[in-house]
Amino acid sequence: MSLRIRPEQKALLARAAALKQTDLTTFVTRSALREAENVIEAAERTKLSERDSLLVLDLLENPPPANAKLRAAIAAMPKLA
Repeated sequence: MSLRIRPEQKALLARAAALKQTDLTTFVTRSALREAENVIEAAERTKLSERDSLLVLDLLENPPPANAKLRAAIAAMPKLA
């Protein structure tokens, strides 16, 4: 992978890498991988407030009665053999 960055950006990254006592490639790779993991986690995980968590648990334990649309959707589902 090659990156096109301004010389001052490269100098900043090189300085940070030196402070971490590693080479530029390792520093950039570790930083990019950490950010990639954060982005993926944020996209794939839903975080609820305590109030919303309690609401979801309550709905799971005490689901509301099925309405007409839900009953129709259930009836339209293919039957399992």
